[in-house]
Amino acid sequence: MSEKPESKKKHKAKLSEFRSRIDELDERLIHTLADRQKVVREVFNDKISGQAIIRDAVREEALLKKVREMAMEAGIDPYFTEQLFRDIIYQSVRFQSHSLLDHQNDKLDVRTITVSYQGTRGAYSHQAAMRHFGERYDDVRCIGFKTFEQAAIAVEESETDVAILPIENTTAGSINDTYDVLAENELHIIGEEVLKVNHCLMTVKPVKLDSIRRILSHPQAISQCSRFLAELSGCSIEPYTDTAMAAKKIMEEDDPTQAAIASSYAAELYDLHIIAKDLANQPGNFTRFVIVSRDPIVCDSQLPSKTSLMIATVHEKGALLECLKVLDVHGINMTKLESRPRLGKPWQYLFYVDLEGNKDESNMKKALREIENKAAHFKVLGCYPAQSNEKLQ
Repeated sequence: MSEKPESKKKHKAKLSEFRSRIDELDERLIHTLADRQKVVREVFNDKISGQAIIRDAVREEALLKKVREMAMEAGIDPYFTEQLFRDIIYQSVRFQSHSLLDHQNDKLDVRTITVSYQGTRGAYSHQAAMRHFGERYDDVRCIGFKTFEQAAIAVEESETDVAILPIENTTAGSINDTYDVLAENELHIIGEEVLKVNHCLMTVKPVKLDSIRRILSHPQAISQCSRFLAELSGCSIEPYTDTAMAAKKIMEEDDPTQAAIASSYAAELYDLHIIAKDLANQPGNFTRFVIVSRDPIVCDSQLPSKTSLMIATVHEKGALLECLKVLDVHGINMTKLESRPRLGKPWQYLFYVDLEGNKDESNMKKALREIENKAAHFKVLGCYPAQSNEKLQ
């Protein structure tokens, strides 16, 4: 028996009332988080004046224990609540770490920063820049360029303060263009940002997947979504300069048989409809970006750090192995080793190495001196705070 019209109206009105109450509670949550962040700023200022440590692991665990207990008393899933508060704590530590870095490099009072990147508004690099700097500066001015090289040159020529460049992806691997930029330009790595990438297929109208005849995206995005794309038939896959530029072109051409692979943010910016999401071959698809500047930074010893090198070994058997043995002797963990052809030197290679630790630690200093003595070419690309792996789990 069908429901009467009057009953339907009552249910609809009641549902609308529930949704309004939820909206009010959500707004209160946002304002509460904003108030908490204000207190975090005050805590940081107090820690700086008192030279206290940024992260207190004992305090964090005590807080999480209390959160679990309160959740159970309130009838809320304690696991969900703990994960939520882990995110909140992570964000608090992240803010304080960045603030400490700015304080020690005399940038705490700098409120504007210009960032060059490859792509256009809505690109993943643009999102990573806003994620990295948005909370630290009142005004983040992002300037897009066609190539990584142009974005780097903008920093060298003081057109921008820093550049943000993707360097590796958990699905597609290393991004060689960025390694080449680091080799050819006098820039220093001063930070990193890890962004979770959710590739979406978008069109100008909500259409069926089998009606798509052409898909545009950046080659890296195409590579990361290769399994999804392989299942499509009668559809051409074409590389484009940038994911967001591809989305913009789809919007401009207004052809419902064309689609772009880009972020949900790009779809929102260009008023496109998402017809499929989570397209990457791996469910956990992350891109690591490096932030480069004209000058190096001082990185506080209490912050988990990375030291990145660029070396070329002498043309002798076992030369690279001899350099790597130095790390083992001094107990230093290597997290990345990448090789690229050395321009102008046929059959010679540059090796890019990421190490856990601060270059100013005693064991790291000794290791770097020994490697420099063994290498034909040696350069410290940067020592900078390492992005925590907590958000990658």
